[in-house]
Amino acid sequence: MIIALLVAGAGGVGAVSRFVLDGLIRSRVTSLVPAGTFVINVSGSLLLGFVTGLVLVGAEPADFRVVLGTGFLGGYTTFSTAMIETVRLLQQRRWVAAGANGVLMLLLGLGAAVLGIFLGTLI
Repeated sequence: MIIALLVAGAGGVGAVSRFVLDGLIRSRVTSLVPAGTFVINVSGSLLLGFVTGLVLVGAEPADFRVVLGTGFLGGYTTFSTAMIETVRLLQQRRWVAAGANGVLMLLLGLGAAVLGIFLGTLI
């Protein structure tokens, strides 16, 4: 029961962190793609990979992964928002931006996760 409460609390903190960071990025950066969601998802992939790497080598307990990975990073990252933003770009006939957003989010998110796992296993 304690773990469930910690996951829920961490998820709330992650969601608020996403909201704040997205707002800061949107107010300061003009880009072809929704930069806030892009930065959040790629950084979240890196962090989740890192946490997974730590757990794989036994550096952190599995509960740590659940609270930080499922809770905080589950609330922080936002795959569904990324896909909705890609669809909105398509609806606006911004074909290049939609393609860049979808493909680059996938490739850079995957690359960041792999890098995070590698870095996590080094510790």
